[in-house]
Amino acid sequence: MSEADACRADVWLWRARLFKTRSAAADFLEKGRVRLTRTGQEHRIDKPARPVKVGDQLVFAVGGKLVAVTVEALGERRGPPAEARTLYSTLDTA
Repeated sequence: MSEADACRADVWLWRARLFKTRSAAADFLEKGRVRLTRTGQEHRIDKPARPVKVGDQLVFAVGGKLVAVTVEALGERRGPPAEARTLYSTLDTA
């Protein structure tokens, strides 16, 4: 797996602006509060360095809301909100 194919989970959550800081994303991941679905198999992410790939689905609860997203792109930086929204698409949780 090359660096272009995957991204650390904490970095991706931070780039996508789903968390305010990378350390907040890392702490959240270490608690095992994020479910990752890849190729039909579901896993809990328990380490910030776990790789996230395009097409992965992430589900977690933050701020009393259930967040379910599909990774559309990995991104190269933490850009403005409009750029961050292109990194994922939301899934229907109902």
